[in-house]
Amino acid sequence: MPENKNEVILTVKHLGKSFGSHEVLKDIHFEVQKGEVISVIGSSGSGKSTLLRCINLLEEPSSGDVYYKGQPISLKPKDKTAFRAKVGMVFQSFNLFSNMTVLENCIVGQTKVLKKKKDEARENAMQYLEKVGMAPYINARPKQLSGGQKQRVAIARALAMEPEVLLFDEPTSALDPEMVGEVLSVMRDLAAEGMTMLVVTHEMAFARDVCSHVVFMSEGVICEQGSPKELFEHPQQARTREFLSRFLNG
Repeated sequence: MPENKNEVILTVKHLGKSFGSHEVLKDIHFEVQKGEVISVIGSSGSGKSTLLRCINLLEEPSSGDVYYKGQPISLKPKDKTAFRAKVGMVFQSFNLFSNMTVLENCIVGQTKVLKKKKDEARENAMQYLEKVGMAPYINARPKQLSGGQKQRVAIARALAMEPEVLLFDEPTSALDPEMVGEVLSVMRDLAAEGMTMLVVTHEMAFARDVCSHVVFMSEGVICEQGSPKELFEHPQQARTREFLSRFLNG
């Protein structure tokens, strides 16, 4: 295992994204190594979610490149699909298929994209639904579930694709406060097991206590990055200090 630890899974170089004349991301650089849990923090509108969407090719970058294991990612539809199977995404709004059961939601990507046999896909889905505590609900439809339950199913669905890295886009923002803990608990367990994760979040305690690296974004640029200890205890930039003081004293 140790020799793989420093394997670079994702590299972002000179990434820029504009919507019309509005520049949302400016010259972003960073990399994600195997087993790292990186949180991206910053005010709303700082470009955090756009960054994830560019990494997963849901948005096409205006400039720069994203590399997967050293290879630039191709924008051809077939290649995009193959890449997204390796780089899973968990959305703020769950994005479950409302006309499918919990179990079907976790099987469909495996059979359609990974071309797995139904039985194998089902077994795999059950394993991950068990992991997130949702096995008792396999026949439920999304509308019968709470927000926290939906998000746990969405995590199981992403895990069932057996990705190399999981991107989380504010996975707790749409949840009632009492449900945030159950989702963060699943994410903490994944981090402890060595899952590579890139998490856009407003949950400062998660960023501080669980993550190996924290990236602070402001106005479309990476303003500062480092270990949680460095960033939370000794921020170098005035913008970082101001942002953290609002959260830590809020």
